[in-house]
Amino acid sequence: MHTKNKKPAQNLPVAPSLWRSIGPSFILLGLALGSGELILWPYLTANYGLGLLWGALLGITLQFVLNTETMRYTLAWGESVFVGFRRLSRVIPLWFVLSTLIPWSLPGFSSASAELIAGFLPQVPITVIALSLLVLVGIILSMGSSLYKTMERFQTGIILVGLPFLFYLSFALSNSSDWQLALQGLFGRGEGYWFFPQGIAISAFLGAFAYSGAGGNLNLAQSYYIKEKGFGMGAFSGKISSLFSKKAQPMVLEGRTFSDTPTNHKRWQQWWNLVNREHFLVFWVLGFITIAILSVLAYTTVFGEAKESGLSFIYGEASAITQRFSPQMGTFFLLVVALTLFSTQVGVLESSTRIISENILLLLTKKGQKVHASKWFYVALWSQIALGCVIYLSGFTEPRVLLTLSAVLNAAAMMMAFFFVWWLNRVRLPKRLQPALWRVLTMGVAFAFFCYFLIVTVQEYLGSITQ
Repeated sequence: MHTKNKKPAQNLPVAPSLWRSIGPSFILLGLALGSGELILWPYLTANYGLGLLWGALLGITLQFVLNTETMRYTLAWGESVFVGFRRLSRVIPLWFVLSTLIPWSLPGFSSASAELIAGFLPQVPITVIALSLLVLVGIILSMGSSLYKTMERFQTGIILVGLPFLFYLSFALSNSSDWQLALQGLFGRGEGYWFFPQGIAISAFLGAFAYSGAGGNLNLAQSYYIKEKGFGMGAFSGKISSLFSKKAQPMVLEGRTFSDTPTNHKRWQQWWNLVNREHFLVFWVLGFITIAILSVLAYTTVFGEAKESGLSFIYGEASAITQRFSPQMGTFFLLVVALTLFSTQVGVLESSTRIISENILLLLTKKGQKVHASKWFYVALWSQIALGCVIYLSGFTEPRVLLTLSAVLNAAAMMMAFFFVWWLNRVRLPKRLQPALWRVLTMGVAFAFFCYFLIVTVQEYLGSITQ
């Protein structure tokens, strides 16, 4: 393992209990709720039934492996994986700036939440609502004392309020035959097809597959969250303070690894088991249950109806809820969906800005140099908000199209993320800390899977424009 680092190695801290470690994965789950869980997979279910749930199961499983492998490096070094990538090559940060900025600047979540909120505020132009939501995201992320604490509390609150209500609706409206179809869908069996229904756009499937979790480079942001939570060697690293905090100080982006001792070996295993359990329970279990339940809700309310444009299937669900319960329940459903989409926009801008700002710093600074990471974060944040406003005002406003385009671009980014994380852990970690063979093979399969579907998507697009 490379150990060129001016900072001396030291001991790993003692791992806390599972309960005290809960938090980082809620942020990543919040990023997923407004995309794959709430929009893309239910949209596919509304049109093609529950036979595609195998894709959601495979997608979130592959992302679980990617996320935990990302955490492996940060646990050992106390720095983000992006700092590790810069150690491999000075060119890699440029890739992450571009592959994060381009897809995540599309204001799909703000556009979707604005469309729903406009139903409650018909006198306010939808453009004003969409732009106001983007600005509100910036205000929320600029407040508080710690950026991480703001995100953890905000996303956890939205999840704990919204998900129980959505779960209740799904179970109240569905029946046993719906759940039987969902179970069959886990094995690729649909109504009249296996794995892929006739007529499905591969780009729509790829988008949902990529968003079976956070999506794109945002999975790698889990590196920041466990670092700022103080996991492993992250306990000795700096944190990003809010815009108005007096605690903001220059910090070094590079971390340090721990000493090679029996005590640290034992503590490492405890930390590794801890982050896997926390991420499995919050991200994988709760994340997939959410996809399945919201897909069943879409199936039982709007399957078989023509739901081809925008968020029409969401309104169809609200109409069915109104007929079954009351107008107030249908309205509250739309409000919960709008708030969930907004919380996703908050998470997306926070995570993508972290990645963009840090990689710009990695391009411009030398190793070991102290930087004002907090100031750079907020410059990048408000610049990205301004860019999102410009894109929206340019006419790119259709929510599902924006989300699908963003998802396809993020699928390409995620394909490369599997390769980069494998390379990083292979080069920067000693053999005893490197991933097991099954994890290496899983990352290889994931890379090949995304590569195949990207090629098919491009071929599908070229075929459509030549007809």
